[in-house]
Amino acid sequence: MPKAIFSIVKISYIGVILGLFLYSYTQVDLNLTLSQWSIWQNIQKSFQYIGWFQRPLSTALYVGILVLLFLFYGLFLYAVKKKLFSLKAFWILIGSVTFVLAFSYNAFSYDLFNYMFDARIVTFHAQNPYEHKALDYPYDPWINFMRWTHRVYPYGPVWLGLTIPLSFIGFQAFLPTLFLFKALSSASFLLSVWCIGKIASLINKDRLFAMALFALNPLVLIEGIVSSHNDIVMMAFGLLSIYFFLENHLTRSIVFLALSIGVKFATALLLPIYLYGWYTKRTNKSLFLLLCLIFMISAVVIATIRTNFQPWYLLNVFPLLSLFADKKAILFSYVVFSVFALSQYIPFLYTGNWNPPIPTILFWLTIIPTAVSLFAILAYRKTTA
Repeated sequence: MPKAIFSIVKISYIGVILGLFLYSYTQVDLNLTLSQWSIWQNIQKSFQYIGWFQRPLSTALYVGILVLLFLFYGLFLYAVKKKLFSLKAFWILIGSVTFVLAFSYNAFSYDLFNYMFDARIVTFHAQNPYEHKALDYPYDPWINFMRWTHRVYPYGPVWLGLTIPLSFIGFQAFLPTLFLFKALSSASFLLSVWCIGKIASLINKDRLFAMALFALNPLVLIEGIVSSHNDIVMMAFGLLSIYFFLENHLTRSIVFLALSIGVKFATALLLPIYLYGWYTKRTNKSLFLLLCLIFMISAVVIATIRTNFQPWYLLNVFPLLSLFADKKAILFSYVVFSVFALSQYIPFLYTGNWNPPIPTILFWLTIIPTAVSLFAILAYRKTTA
C-alpha cells in the first residue's frame, strides 16, 4: 500500500469516526435535554427522530458504521505488519480518534449516568451512595433519563474517589459533568494503550501491533470511550500494576493493583498470581501474563453466569489478549468476539426493546463466537503440532 494511499485511508477513517460520533447522538434519551439552546434542541430532536422513530434506518446506519470500522481495522493491522505505520503516526491517529469520541454521547449504555448520579449523591445530596440509591431522590431531574435506579453503589471506593471531584468540578451541570467523566475514560484508554506497548516490549512482542490491535478495535472504542464503562479505568490501573510487577517495582505494582481493585473488583482475581510471584521471587513474564489473562477470562465467565454477557466485559480481557494475538487463532477469536459482541445491539436498535425472541438471539450471539473460537484454537494447535 503506497504511503499516499495510506494517508487517504487515515483521513477516511477519521471520517468514519466522525460518523460514529454523530450517530451516537441519535440515541439521546427522549427524556434528556442536553442544552436549552433552541438551535441545539432542534438538532437534537432531528437526531432523536432517526434513532427512536426511524429504527430500520438507525440500524442500517449502525451496521454500516460497524462494517467500515472493521474494514479499516483490518487495513491498519495489515499496515502495521507491513511497517507502513510509524509509532508517531499511530499516536497521532489514536489521539485524534480519542478526542472526537470523548465528546460523543454514551449511545449504547446508561451506566455512565449511574456513575454520575452515584457521585452526585455525595456532592449534591450530601449522602452516602453505599446506603442510598437514585430512587431515594424522586424529584431529582436526573432520574428521568436513568436506568437501574433501584441499586445502591456497587463499585469500589477508588472509583468514588475519582468521580466525586469530577462531580464537583461539573458544578451539577449535566453536560460538563458528562464530558468530564468521558475525559476520565478517554485518558484511561490512552494509558491502557501505552501500558500494552510497554508490556509487549518486555516480552519481545511486536509493540505497535499489540497496541493497534487493542486501540483500533471497534469494540474497545465503543465500549471504552463512547459508552465509557469504568472497566477501562480498572484495566488501566491493572495494566500499570502488571507493568511495574514485570519491572520488579513491587511497591508501585501493589499500589496500582489496589487502585484497580478499588475501582471495580474483578482484578482481585489477580491476587493469587501476584502472591505466587512475590513469594517465589522469580517470574516467567509470558507465563505470568498468560495466567493473568486466564484469570480475567474467569472474571468474565463469572459475571456472565451471575447476570448475562455484556459486550463491555471484553474490556477486562482484550488488553491482555492483545499481547498473545500474534497467533492466528487468537487473532481470529479476538475479531470474531468483537464482531458478535457489537452485534448484540442490533436487535434493540431495530425493535426498541429486549423482549423475546431477543434474549434467545443474544444467547446465540454469545455461544457462536465461543464455539467458533474454540474450534479455531483447536484446529490451529492440531496443524502446528
